[in-house]
Amino acid sequence: MHLSLMPMLENIGITYDYAPEITKEEVLAKISDYDGVIIRSKMILDKVFFEKAINLKFIARAGSGVDGIDLEEVKKRNIQLLNAPEGNRDAVAEHTIGLILALFNKINLANAQIHNYVWEREQNRGLELMGKVFAIIGFGNVGKSLAQKLGGFGVEILTYDLKDEEDKSNLEEIFERADIVSFHVSLNEKSRNMANDAFFDSFKKNIFVINTSRGEVLPLATLLKYLQNGKILGACLDVLENEKLKTLSNTQKSTFEELLALENVIFTPHVAGWTQESYIRINEVLVKKISLIQIDLR
Repeated sequence: MHLSLMPMLENIGITYDYAPEITKEEVLAKISDYDGVIIRSKMILDKVFFEKAINLKFIARAGSGVDGIDLEEVKKRNIQLLNAPEGNRDAVAEHTIGLILALFNKINLANAQIHNYVWEREQNRGLELMGKVFAIIGFGNVGKSLAQKLGGFGVEILTYDLKDEEDKSNLEEIFERADIVSFHVSLNEKSRNMANDAFFDSFKKNIFVINTSRGEVLPLATLLKYLQNGKILGACLDVLENEKLKTLSNTQKSTFEELLALENVIFTPHVAGWTQESYIRINEVLVKKISLIQIDLR
C-alpha cells in the first residue's frame, strides 16, 4: 500500500499493523486478533481464512476486483466488504484509450523499427478512432469513466452491463454494429469465459478487442483462434488468465508465444489501474469507506 494510508488510518482512529511481506501462514496464525484487514489482489481469502478470522468485521480490498474473496463466507459471517473501484477508474480508462491508440497507430511497431534504424512510413499507416463504434462491456465505474473520456474522439459509444437484465437489447446492437469491444467487467460466473466462440461468432463485423478487466473473461486460446481467422483484427491485453509467466503450462506457453509473435497484439503487465495517482486515491476511497462503517472497532 502507498504509505499515505498510515496517517489516513490514524486520522480516523484506527490502530493498525502494516506487514506487506507477511505470508499466508502468518496471516492465519494471527488474524483472530483483528477487526479488519486491508488487502490487495495477491491475498486470497478462502474458507480456511474465514474459519480463523473469528473477530473479523470488515475487509477492505485495495482495488476493484473481489474475485479472490469467498463471498459466501463474507455474507454468512456478516462481514462488511469494501472495495475501491472509484480509486483507479480514471487510470484504467486512460490506459484503455492509450492501448487502442497505440494499436491503431502502430506505435509499438514503429518505435521498435526506428530503434533498428528502419524508417518505414507506409507500413505504419494507422487508423483513426473517429467514426468507429466503440462497445463498452461492463458499465460500472471504469466503463462510465471510459465513455466520458471517449467523448472527444468522435466515436459512437454502445454499452452493455451484465448486472442489468434489461440491457440484452444493447448487446444485440453491439453484435450488429461494434468496431471495437472493450471489457470492463468484474470476474464472476457470468463474466468468466464470456468472450467465447458463441460471443465472437455473433459479431457481424470484424472487430478490435481490449481487455483491461480480468484475464479469465477472454481465454487466450479463443483470442488466438479469432485473430487467426480474421474475426478479431487486433487485441490489447492488460490481463492474462495466468499472469505468473514462469508457471505457464506447455499449452498456455505455446498460445502465449503465438500471440507474442503477432504485430497486431499489444500487452501490458496488469498496470491499467496502477498509476502514481491511483495508488494514493485508492487509499483515500478505502479509508473514507472504513470511516463510515457502522460497527464497533476496538
